[in-house]
Amino acid sequence: MTWSRDALAGKIPVTLVTGFLGSGKTTLISKLLLHPDMRRVAVVINEMGEIGIDHDLVTMSSENITLLANGCICCSVRTDLQETLRDLFAQRRVGEVFDFDRVIVETTGLADPAPVVQTLASDTLLAAHYRLDGLITLVDGLLGVGQIDEQTEAVKQIAIADKILITKTDLATDDNLQTLCERIRQLNSQSPIELIRHGEVDLLALIDLGLSSSRSSARTLQFLGEVLDPAASLDNKGRYLGQKFAAQHSAVKTLSLRFNEPFEWLSFASALELLTTLRGPDLLRMKGIVNVAGEPVVVQGVQHIFATPVKMDRWPSEDKDSRLVFIVRNLELDVIRNLFQAVGAIKSTPSSHISLIQ
Repeated sequence: MTWSRDALAGKIPVTLVTGFLGSGKTTLISKLLLHPDMRRVAVVINEMGEIGIDHDLVTMSSENITLLANGCICCSVRTDLQETLRDLFAQRRVGEVFDFDRVIVETTGLADPAPVVQTLASDTLLAAHYRLDGLITLVDGLLGVGQIDEQTEAVKQIAIADKILITKTDLATDDNLQTLCERIRQLNSQSPIELIRHGEVDLLALIDLGLSSSRSSARTLQFLGEVLDPAASLDNKGRYLGQKFAAQHSAVKTLSLRFNEPFEWLSFASALELLTTLRGPDLLRMKGIVNVAGEPVVVQGVQHIFATPVKMDRWPSEDKDSRLVFIVRNLELDVIRNLFQAVGAIKSTPSSHISLIQ
């Protein structure tokens, strides 16, 4: 295979921070803005006034952009996120703001994060310059269980997260936190969970969660939700970082599929297209590494929008099975399993089908 360039290299990583109303997003962003490692980072928030920024740190402020002394940009959304990200990149290119190399976006508490993820994949201009690095969801340690029971937005925010932060842990009992972790695991069995207090979290724990390069490494498997070191799933304080529970939420379910035989790309893509056409709204998120004629190809999408598949330069391990992870709502898992088992048995005529993947 000839490799012309790394399709992901050079794109600015975007981290989305979401969570239901009152979960602590503003507190977290306020702490991040003061973090010494926030140099060359642009933070996009919904309302500048909600964030308490120490005036001693502000070096310049305009209508919607505040530059901080630690080298961080704080930008408020004036119209929609799509236009804001375009404007930020345009100002970066002409030198009106510094050459930031990462973006952190805070969504509103009632926001469905799926359209934001879809925008990064479907908007041609944004997709050329930005890539989704990860979706961080904050969950209220006191009220989280009730929100899961009553708020569909909270359920979806948790289900498609790459990492989950449980806040207000100093106010919740151990039993409440245990119950909340179990409920979260019913919605999302793949993503790590971390318990935090007062918005204090290591910035490095929030970044580099996504696929950053077509150069394969152990991080590729981590991005797909595989636990590289099962012994490390609990830290020394007993916090729940990676356990999986067998129970499933009545509506939202996770399905992990593994296939030994390589796929033909055309048949695999057709199955994925059929699934998204018929049940796109219920396909909350999908990630996978697919063996296409012996070569590893990473696919990922939210509902009916999929990012351009990425051919990896090599397999991340000796395991060359195709691994697919689906997070779905109101969809029978056997339907998905049977669909991909069927297309796996279909072999097309020999062709250069792998070249269809850009």
